[in-house]
Amino acid sequence: MNPLPPQSTPLKTIATLTLLLFMLPFNCLVVLAAWFWTTISRPFQKITVPVGDRKTVMLTGGKMTKALQLARSFHAAGHRVILVETEKYWLTGHRFSNAIDRFYTVPAPAKDSQKYIDSLLQIAKQEHVDIYVPVCSPVSSYYDSLAKPVLSGCCEVLHLDAAMTQLLDDKFAFAEQARSLGLSVPKSVQITDPQQVLDFDFNHESRSYILKSIPYDSVRRLDLTQLPCDLDPMEMFVHSLPISKAKPWIMQEFITGQEYCTHSTVRDGEIRLHCCCKSSAFQVNYENVEQPQIQAWIQHFVGALKLTGQVSFDFIEAEDGTVYAIECNPRTHSAITMFYNHPDVAEAYLGQTPFPQPIQPLLTSKPTYWLYHELWRLVTTRSRSQLQTRLAILRQGKDAIFQVNDPLPFLTVHHWQIPLLLLDNLRRGGGWTRIDFNIGKLIELGGD
Repeated sequence: MNPLPPQSTPLKTIATLTLLLFMLPFNCLVVLAAWFWTTISRPFQKITVPVGDRKTVMLTGGKMTKALQLARSFHAAGHRVILVETEKYWLTGHRFSNAIDRFYTVPAPAKDSQKYIDSLLQIAKQEHVDIYVPVCSPVSSYYDSLAKPVLSGCCEVLHLDAAMTQLLDDKFAFAEQARSLGLSVPKSVQITDPQQVLDFDFNHESRSYILKSIPYDSVRRLDLTQLPCDLDPMEMFVHSLPISKAKPWIMQEFITGQEYCTHSTVRDGEIRLHCCCKSSAFQVNYENVEQPQIQAWIQHFVGALKLTGQVSFDFIEAEDGTVYAIECNPRTHSAITMFYNHPDVAEAYLGQTPFPQPIQPLLTSKPTYWLYHELWRLVTTRSRSQLQTRLAILRQGKDAIFQVNDPLPFLTVHHWQIPLLLLDNLRRGGGWTRIDFNIGKLIELGGD
C-alpha cells in the first residue's frame, strides 16, 4: 500500500532524453513532409466565418493539448487566437502552431493572483479580445473565476463565477449539491482528520470506500486503495496522507462498474457541446460513446444551476445500470480533442442563438491518443493480447497533437518543450513520476 509512486532518478531522466533525441530525425521527416503539403494546399483552404463576424479569442493553458485543439477549431472557423500560458511554460511547443496569432506569458496565479488578473486584462485590452475562454489547470480555475468580473468590462468571459467554481471543485460540496437536486452520487464523508477514517463504522456498509484529496493532488489522485483493510496497514496508509482542516479529503463509496468521463460546454444552463468517453488509465485515450442517461444527468444539473462555462464530470455506471457522478471539474476536458474535425466547435462556444441539440464528435472522428504514451506502452507490453490492443489503438486512432495542416507543434512539444522541462528538472536535482504529453508537463511531487 503505497500512495506515492516512485520518483525518477537522474539516470532515468538522461535515458528519456536520449530516447527523445533518437526519435527526433523520424519526426523531423514527418513534419517536413506535412509542412510541404500544407504549403502547397493552403491557397485552397476555406474560411467559414464572414470577415465582419470574426472574433479575437483569448485562450489560457497554452501548454495543454486541449488548448491547442480549441485554438485550431477557432482558427479553422476564421477567428483570431491569442494563446496565454504562465511564465514557467514559456517553452510550450503550441506557440508555434499555425492557429496562434499571438503568444503571451503571465505570472502564475497561485503566486500572485492580482498580477495574473492584471496581466490578462492588459492582454485583453491590447489585443482587443472579444471573448476569453480559460483552458484551466486545476490550480487556475478559481483564479480565472476571480478574473471574470474584471475582464467582463472589456470582453466576454466563458467561465463560471467564483462561488460556483469553489463549489464544483469541492468533491464533497458537489456531491451534496447534486444530491439536493435528486441526482445520483455515491455516499460521501468529508475528512479533516485521519482519525475520522479509523473511527468510521465500515461494518454497516455494503461497499468499500476510497479516499481522495479535495484540493487537486496530481500524484495521489490515481491511488484507489480500498478501505477498510487490515488495521495496521490502514492506519499507516491514512496517516501517510496530508489530511487536515486546511486540506480536507473526501471518503467516497467505491462503486464498481464502467467509468466514464465527459466534457460539456454550456451557456445559461443549455449544453452546447458534449462528449462522453469510457475512462482509461491516466486518461490519455478518448473515444466517444453514446450515453443518454449521463447526458440527461448533466443537463438536469447545469440547467438547474443555470451554468455558463465548461464542466467535466466523472461518472460510473453500476451493475444495475444506475449512473453515479463521482466528481465535477469546472474546466475543459482533454476529451475535447475528439472534436478535431468538427466544423461547428467555434459556433458552439461563440454563438448566442440556442442550438437545436448539443454538437458531439462526428461519426468520422477517430479515437484520440498521444503517440509517445502509446509507444511507451507498446515497448513495455508483456502479453500478445496487450500488444494487439496497443497496435489496434495506433491503427484505428489519431494522435491528438499531430495535424497535417499544422504539424510543427508535434515536433516542438516532443523535442523542445518536454526536453527542456527534463533538463530543468535534472539541473534542479528534482524527481518526476511520469511525463504527461497531454498536459505538457512533468508530474512532480509538490508540482503545479
